[in-house]
Amino acid sequence: MIQAILFDLDGTLADTAADLGGALNRQLRRHGKNEVPLEQVRSVATHGSAAFIRLGFGIDGDSPDFETLRQEYLDEYRQNFCRDTVLFAGINPLLLELAERGIKWGIVTNKHRQFTDNLVPALDFAVPPQAVVSGDTCTEAKPSAMPLLYACKLMNVEPENCLYVGDAERDMQAAKNAGMRAVLAEWGYIAESDCVAEWGCDAAVATPDQLLDCLV
Repeated sequence: MIQAILFDLDGTLADTAADLGGALNRQLRRHGKNEVPLEQVRSVATHGSAAFIRLGFGIDGDSPDFETLRQEYLDEYRQNFCRDTVLFAGINPLLLELAERGIKWGIVTNKHRQFTDNLVPALDFAVPPQAVVSGDTCTEAKPSAMPLLYACKLMNVEPENCLYVGDAERDMQAAKNAGMRAVLAEWGYIAESDCVAEWGCDAAVATPDQLLDCLV
């Protein structure tokens, strides 16, 4: 019996691409470079700050400028983390229905606490999460099972009684590693090049309300 649902944050609960991309484009303008369209931002948004530097500046981690640019990007995002970010349509109605059914919910994200701790309270969830686990809460981040298992401990539920919902391959891997059912959020940041069929999810849902069909 499903007693709790854990969610990824970016691309699953919240559409953060506009703010993530906005931070990159402001940085690119300062460096005299061309901006990148939102469609390209969405295709890499689930992969963190390093992916944005590769996208915008065309350099990899072995470049001597990479870490400086990445920290500059994070500073820009920190100042404008919730300008255009919104919950995906259907999230709050889903949370209200889960509460009505007595099902707990929480967040497990690879986003660091310096952002999560400020963003989550600003998102106006209809029902507050019972657990929030960030990328640096534990010593390991997804695809490790550690943060998912820690969230279960906080909510006092067993992993086998929990769903994990996300939009990235590492989300599906983390769920499997934790002994949870893995559900793919098809509305998320999935690139055309992603081989979703190889991710091994237990279910895929096109809209948040379809998660209710996964509870049985």
